Amino acid sequence: MVNVLAGKVAPKSELIDVARLVGSYYELNPDSSKEAQRVSFGTSGHRGDALKRSFNEAHVMAITQAVCEFKKKMSYDGVIFVAKDTHALSTVAQMTIMRVCVANEVSVAISKDGNYIPTPLVSFAILEHNKKNVQKADGIVITPSHNPPSDGGFKYNPPNGGPADTDVTSFIEMRANEILKNNLKDVKIVSYEEALASNFLSEYDYITPYVEALGEILDMNSIQKSNLKIAADALGGTAIAVYEKIKSHYNLDMDVINPYVDYTFSFMTLDHDGKIRMDCSSPYSMASLLSLKDSYDLCVANDTDADRHGIVTPKGGLINPNHYLSVAIWYLFKYRENFTKDLKVGKTLVSSSMIEHVCKSLDREVYEVPVGFKWFVDGLYDGSLGFGGEESAGASFLRFDGIVWSSDKDGIIMALLAAEIMAVTGKDIADIYEDFEEEFGKSYYDRIDAPASLEQKKILKTLRAESIDIESLAGEKIQKVLSSAPGNDAEIGGLKIVTKNGWVAMRPSGTEDIYKIYAESFISSEHLSQIQKEAQAIMQELFKTL
Repeated sequence: MVNVLAGKVAPKSELIDVARLVGSYYELNPDSSKEAQRVSFGTSGHRGDALKRSFNEAHVMAITQAVCEFKKKMSYDGVIFVAKDTHALSTVAQMTIMRVCVANEVSVAISKDGNYIPTPLVSFAILEHNKKNVQKADGIVITPSHNPPSDGGFKYNPPNGGPADTDVTSFIEMRANEILKNNLKDVKIVSYEEALASNFLSEYDYITPYVEALGEILDMNSIQKSNLKIAADALGGTAIAVYEKIKSHYNLDMDVINPYVDYTFSFMTLDHDGKIRMDCSSPYSMASLLSLKDSYDLCVANDTDADRHGIVTPKGGLINPNHYLSVAIWYLFKYRENFTKDLKVGKTLVSSSMIEHVCKSLDREVYEVPVGFKWFVDGLYDGSLGFGGEESAGASFLRFDGIVWSSDKDGIIMALLAAEIMAVTGKDIADIYEDFEEEFGKSYYDRIDAPASLEQKKILKTLRAESIDIESLAGEKIQKVLSSAPGNDAEIGGLKIVTKNGWVAMRPSGTEDIYKIYAESFISSEHLSQIQKEAQAIMQELFKTL
C-alpha cells in the first residue's frame, strides 16, 4: 500500500535528529546476545541504525579489527582505501576506522579534502593501485546505500575491487561478533589525534584519476559534441563532486541538481512507504527529478554511494531498470568493436528475460547468476564478462579495450552511458526499448512481497527443484524449476519456475518477515497476476507440508 505522502517533500516531522543519532553512535552499546544487535553481513555488507543499537561505534571497532586481522591472514600488505558517503553516521564511522587501522599498523588512505566518495571510485582506486604495485590494496566503503538517513553501513572490498564473497564476509562477521561478545578486548585502537598524526594515514585524490580516465570506457567526445542538456542528481550523495568535476573537465551542458550535503536529506521526496530513501529506481523518491524531465534531454540520478543508476527521459519518464539494462547491453555489444564474441553478458536470475532475447539476437551468451553483484566480480575482473547487471539498477562493464574498469556496481558510468547512447543513436532510451517490444514481445514484470515467518523463510531458502511437484503454471507447462543458477550453479536461496512465456522466482528477505516474488510474463498483465497468485499458493502448500 502506497503512503499518502509518497512522492511529496519530506515534512519536518520525518527528518532525523542528527545530534541524537551521532550521540547514540558513541553512547549506546549493542547486546551481542540479541541477534538484531549483532554484526550481520548481507549482500551489501553490515547495515544498521545507531538508535536501534545495530550500527554503533562498538560494531565499527569490531568489524574494522576483524578486517585488519583478515588482511594480515591473507598477506594483503598494501594500503586500505577508506571512503565515506553522506549519511550522518558515515563520518564518525570513518574516524573510528582510522583509529583502529592505525593501531593495527595498517596503512589507510582517506579522501582528499574530506570529500565524500562513491563506491565505484573505491573499486577503481583498488584496481588501479594493484595494477602497478606488488603490495595488494583493498577497501572499505562506509555506506548503507540508498537506505534512510538514520542508517549506517560498512562494506569491504578485497583486492579484486568488488564486493567481498561469502567466504570473506563470513570470516569478518564471525570474528567481529566474537570481538563484541568479548567486550572489545581484542580491539587495538589509538586516539583520533594519534591517528591523524600517524604515518600510517594518508590522503588520496579518488576523483581526478577516475574522471580523467572516463574516456577509456565512454565516448565522452560524442556526448560533448551532441550538446545534450543533462541534469545530474546525486540525491544528496557522493556523486555531487564527481559530476561537478565531469562537467568542468569535459565541458558538458550539465546541471548538477541539489549540489549540497544535508544529513537529514530534507529535500528528498518520500518513498512508497513514507520514508526518506535515496532510491534512484523509485518514482516516488525521484519525483523532484521527474518534474524536470521536459526541461532536459536526459536526467540521471544515483543513490547515496552512487553504485546504482536512475535514468529519466522526456518520453520514457523514469526508465524501468530492466528496460535500461536491455538497452545498455544491446548498445555495448553492438557498438563496442573490442567486445568480441567470447564476452558473456552477466544477469541475475530475477532480471527480465528481455535480456535473453536481446542477447540471442546478438549471438551473445548469457551468464545467469543468483541475486548479488558479487557473482559478477570474477568475470569483470578477468575480462570474461563484458557486462554485469542486476534488476535493482546496478551494473558495470569493461573499457573499450576489454579491460576491467570497476568490479563493483558503477552508477556513474551507467548514467553517462545513457548520454552516449542518445548521442550516438539520436534516439530516446524509451524508443530503443520499444523496438525490442516490437521484435520480441512486451514484457510485464513486477516484484511483490508476501508475509513469511522466520521458519518459513528458512524453508524457502533450502528448497530444491524436486520440492515442486506440479506440471503447469498460469496455464503453461513448466519447462524447468531451478534452485541453483544456470551460469555458475550457485544456490539461489529460493526457487525459480520457468514456462515458455513467463517465470517466477521466490526468495526470502534477509531483514523483514516477508519473501519476495519476482515474476514476468510475455503475454499480458493478467497472466502476470495469475503467475504471482499461483506462486503464492504453491508456497503456502509447501509451508504446510514441510
